[in-house]
Amino acid sequence: MNILVINGPNLNFLGIREKNIYGEKDYNYLLDIIEKKGKEVGANVNVFQSNHEGVIIDKIQEAYFDGTDSIIINPGAYTHYSYAIHDALKSVEKIYKVEVHISNIDEREEFRKKSVTAPACNAQIVGRGLEGYLDAIDMAMANCKNEVDKI
Repeated sequence: MNILVINGPNLNFLGIREKNIYGEKDYNYLLDIIEKKGKEVGANVNVFQSNHEGVIIDKIQEAYFDGTDSIIINPGAYTHYSYAIHDALKSVEKIYKVEVHISNIDEREEFRKKSVTAPACNAQIVGRGLEGYLDAIDMAMANCKNEVDKI
């Protein structure tokens, strides 16, 4: 099972930016728990972060060709207005996709309540902190198992 985790703008500033919302743990901590979870469930998990929309789109498109089974994406602020990322996610429809948000976007500023990228994903996790990434890995693994059981 190959899982690609994509983190959008400012996620690399975890532990620095708005600690009251995103917590004290830094980006390296997130990378560590994702790596441990991948080993625990037997998945090959690659993590990618960019502050640039086009680079994120390129990574999604690469996933179509490189054997990625699932994408876990936290598009950051692009969640609320990037129809280009929505279209890229939609174009890789055979890849299982989970959108993750550390905070509960439904309880934040009005502009954050709408996700234009979530409709291109199979599921969305909000407000679970960094644990949301681990939940998404579990969802991806469960989806993979369900797909294998169908064969």
